[in-house]
Amino acid sequence: MIARLLLQNTVFVVATGALLFASAGTLQWPGAWVMLIASALLGPLCGWWLYRLDPALLAERLRPVIQKDQPPADKAFIAVFVLAILAWLVAMGLDRRQLASGMPLALQVLGLVLFLASTLFTMWVFRENSFAAPVVKLQAERAQHVISTGPYAHVRHPMYSGMILFFAGVPLLLGSWWGLAMEPLFLALLGSRLN
Repeated sequence: MIARLLLQNTVFVVATGALLFASAGTLQWPGAWVMLIASALLGPLCGWWLYRLDPALLAERLRPVIQKDQPPADKAFIAVFVLAILAWLVAMGLDRRQLASGMPLALQVLGLVLFLASTLFTMWVFRENSFAAPVVKLQAERAQHVISTGPYAHVRHPMYSGMILFFAGVPLLLGSWWGLAMEPLFLALLGSRLN
């Protein structure tokens, strides 16, 4: 399972970097390097933590985002969401290419803090909810039940709250006002999944 985690994290970081740098037309992008290095380190560290805490949840999180027993509406949501993420990354790369966003360094540092906070928040969700699968499905084989502790005591879908931090933090870290302007799109998409 750890080998799969390392492989998936490596593929994610390399693919994200390739998409960002290709659309930016340059490797001279410190914010992107910081994000990619943080992702390369945090993915395995958080995965190892989850493996020790809840190996069944890690196994579930490593499954594909499109699955056989997933409702068709959720499959459609995931497809649209992945396309939106790809467009978002390209838009931020094009923003860098055009040097359209003159973002202050203090906001980029804030972006890193929000990115790290989103990771910590997600780990808190995983600690409380062993059923936090990436797809919508009932996990009867794992005796799924309603979670009401930790962040679930305050909000029904707390991981989406953490995603708000992520979708604000990444464009700030990358110095992209274009990317930040796309955050309402992701909020609308996540909101549509709640219905």
